[in-house]
Amino acid sequence: MIQTFSEDNFQTYCDLLSKKDKHLKAIIKEYGYPPMWTRKQGFETLILTILEQQVSLAAAFAAYKKLKERIGVVTPAKILAMSNEELRECYFTRQKQVYAKELATAVTTKKLQLKKFSLLTDEEVRTQLTSIKGIGNWTTDVYLMHALQRTDLFPLGDIALVNSLKETKQLHPHISKEEMLSIAEPWRPYRTIAAMILWHAYIKKRNIKIEH
Repeated sequence: MIQTFSEDNFQTYCDLLSKKDKHLKAIIKEYGYPPMWTRKQGFETLILTILEQQVSLAAAFAAYKKLKERIGVVTPAKILAMSNEELRECYFTRQKQVYAKELATAVTTKKLQLKKFSLLTDEEVRTQLTSIKGIGNWTTDVYLMHALQRTDLFPLGDIALVNSLKETKQLHPHISKEEMLSIAEPWRPYRTIAAMILWHAYIKKRNIKIEH
């Protein structure tokens, strides 16, 4: 079953998690409900997510902004028309130049049909996206959470999420991924919303400004 969140149910899901978990409840009590972080479905969002791999959000957004200034709406055809030099001027590393072009080729050849993703299960989306060079589980998780608004993702490849979970639950610094997943298990089928609550705490504690 495909389950999504929206403005109509997001805070209801936050409330359900608050009843299940005192730590999540404490975050909402202190900082209020988290923003409902969403992005448009489609190619441009996947390019932004590739840019976010392994760098700060600020660095990724600077590259994305530079790309938008150069080409406007980000489409597969425009990415394929850019030289590696032009992509480098938009702060794409050599690896990310390859990833962006691989993704653009997959969309152009209809190997990926992004418009159909809303009809696919999380695992079907994961299988298709991770078949593209440079797109792994973290990028897929982020797309499922923010663009497709699926309710039950918990991306342990995300450093901010992991650190917030450790802080909130006062966990051992070297706790295993398996143990963290078992802590998140009772939050099913709303682990995406739990992740957003934990991100909210992380951002508020550090007074981080998020650009959109």
